[in-house]
Order: sequence, then structure tokens, then C-alpha cells
Amino acid sequence: MKIVTWNVNGIRACVKKGFLDFFHEINADIFCIQESKLQEGQISLELDGYHQFWNYAERKGYSGTAVFSKIKPLSVAYGLGDDFEEREGRTITLEFDTFYLVNVYTPNAKRDLSRLPYRLEWEKQLQSYLISLQEKKPVIYCGDLNVAHQEIDLKNAKSNMGNSGFTLEERGEMSTLLAAGFIDSFRYLYPEKTDVYTWWSYMAKVRERNIGWRIDYFILSESLKDKLIDVESHCHIMGSDHCPVSLTINI
Repeated sequence: MKIVTWNVNGIRACVKKGFLDFFHEINADIFCIQESKLQEGQISLELDGYHQFWNYAERKGYSGTAVFSKIKPLSVAYGLGDDFEEREGRTITLEFDTFYLVNVYTPNAKRDLSRLPYRLEWEKQLQSYLISLQEKKPVIYCGDLNVAHQEIDLKNAKSNMGNSGFTLEERGEMSTLLAAGFIDSFRYLYPEKTDVYTWWSYMAKVRERNIGWRIDYFILSESLKDKLIDVESHCHIMGSDHCPVSLTINI
């Protein structure tokens, strides 16, 4: 099975920049997007053979997620459960026979860290949610998680210490989740591989020089590690400030 995640930074703009070419070329079984930035009815994607599930933010032109799946899920859920009000369209969960797929666009703490408290509250709720799912069946959790977990996961670690996406608090939450029975699939396969990133600033020549961050992930229940085949960052694919990431797994 092949699953793709991609923060498209506005699906309407990305479609104009080749989204559908990559979508058809990769031929994923499940394709997840984040930051769709639209409301219901603002786009019509003809994706033959795929079931489409959209979660829209209440705020126009902001956030949002979607999942396109060849396999019809047993159930679909939006948000992080009844105990956490989520108005930004950040989470979609699809239940299949043998696993849960959770597509997430994690809140950004903002440059001035003004949203870090909300971000940490979100992380706590998300971890509880993922653990509750994992008690029923294995979980594949993917998306733009807005954190570089280790120094190896961004180009300039020292100069970014304490910045949004690389605070000790955000990195610590990732560590806590992994300690609860999950693996970072890319690092499991490639523990020492450097210079593999999924996001680059729009500043001049930053992407060309590969000055990036790895903030888009496939996090798996540890019970799935022996089924893992490969994780690939498709750095050559443009259309967004993020690149797509694909997971190949025998499930």
C-alpha cells in the first residue's frame, strides 16, 4: 500500500502548479493533504476511483485537510474527539479493517510563540486520541506536524534553537508520543540520513540550496514497523513550499 501526505499550501493554487500531474503519477492508495485553504464548494476535483473526505476550517482561506482514498473506510471522524473543540479543520481519521489513518495539520506556534500554549494543549489532546485509537488497532498518523524533532531534521539547528517548530517543548511532545509506542518511520529506516527535508522557506534560493526542515511525517504504531517498506521525500515536486512524502507499507 502506498500513502502520500502533502501540505499543498492552498489546493487551488497547487492545482495550477501541477498537483494533478503528481497525484496521477504517484497513484497512491490514500492521498492526504493539509492546508487546503478553502471552503466547501470552492473546488471540484475529478479524482476517479477515489472517495473524498474534506475537513474545512470555519475561517475562510485558512488551514483545512482532506483525504482521498481508493479504499472505502469503515468510518470517518473529524477533529480530536468530543473533549476538544476544533474549528480549524485540522484532523481527519479514516478507519479501515486493519488500521486507522489519521491525517493532521498541526497548529503552528507562530514566530513570536504566542500560540505555543495552544499548540501544547493540542499535542496533549492528540496524544490521548492516538493512544485511544491504538488500543483498538494500529495507527498511521501523518501530515504537517510543524516540528523538526532532532537537530538532524533541519539544516541550521543551532541558529533555530527555540524558534517556532524547534522549541524544546514541541520537540519534547514528539519524544513523548514516540515513547508511547510509536515510531518516526523515516528515522526508523534512515536514522543517520542527513539533508532530507520537506519544507523550505520562500526566501531566495533557499530551496535551491536545500536549506530546509523535515516537518512532514509518517508516525506509525510500533507494531507496524516490520511491515514498513520505504518512506520517500519527493523533493523535486514543486507546487508548494512543502514537498510530498510517500509511505510504502505492507498492510
